[in-house]
Amino acid sequence: MITTSRKTKNFYDRIADVHNLALKLNGYKDSVAKFLKSLNLGVTSETMVLDAGSGTGIVTLAFHQAGFRPKKTVAFDLSRNSLKLAIDQTRKEKNVDSGNIEAVQGNILCLPFADESFDIVLSCGVLEYVDLDEGLRESARVLKPGGKLVLLPVKPSLVGSVLEIIYNFKIHPLEDVRKISQRYFNIVGNHKFPIAEPIAWSKAIFLLEKK
Repeated sequence: MITTSRKTKNFYDRIADVHNLALKLNGYKDSVAKFLKSLNLGVTSETMVLDAGSGTGIVTLAFHQAGFRPKKTVAFDLSRNSLKLAIDQTRKEKNVDSGNIEAVQGNILCLPFADESFDIVLSCGVLEYVDLDEGLRESARVLKPGGKLVLLPVKPSLVGSVLEIIYNFKIHPLEDVRKISQRYFNIVGNHKFPIAEPIAWSKAIFLLEKK
């Protein structure tokens, strides 16, 4: 019997190119970059970053487009085809430090990294595929004390409901996100985008700091 994670992997392996093109056409990357640039993340040349559920690398690219130059960024995803696209794109972008971006395949509920390995974890539209508590707990495990989780969950909305059907995930109520997040993190920011920003159509934004 194929597990849920296997189904998700196979699905994104099939649609990687189309999904990536859609995100490019709607200006999503620029919208994410603008948001990330507004955050005080304290990125230095020693910062270790994990893009957990990176897909085709849109958030990784946006992070570098925002001007951040960490020591290393790990793009982590179930889908091998998505990761291949991510790495191919980083090599083509002039404003991306592609030599310090590494692709790793795996499940976000079982991250193959030691405790307290990262200073920043980026998580965009991926915890909808897993138990929210398990996903947040695993993100907290690999973060250093005081490390930050930039969490962009899919928000309940008309667009969100359409995405639930297309991508076969389940939106977590935002009140659950707030409540469960506080088991492992302090909420230091809960941002809202102008409706004109493409990211505002589907995502809510939480900046969390590990307790």
